[in-house]
Amino acid sequence: MKQARFTDEQVIGILKEHENGLKTADVCRKHGISEATFYKYKAKFGGMEVSDARKLKALEDENARLKKLLAETMLDNAILKDVASKKW
Repeated sequence: MKQARFTDEQVIGILKEHENGLKTADVCRKHGISEATFYKYKAKFGGMEVSDARKLKALEDENARLKKLLAETMLDNAILKDVASKKW
């Protein structure tokens, strides 16, 4: 997976610049991003503070960890069912 160019805190700072009155094109030019990227950031982080972004990141990490544990448990369960269904 491609590494992000900006951290979540930096993205929120970029969005704050726009909220403070700078035009979208000026903000994009200053930070070297496209307007599509800007609006993608705005959709994800719009209205957030830095602390909210940190909480979101922590929740996403925990969710990924729990999904991995669930997948491993389901695989173990399927293997046990397969072994138990065979006649010896």
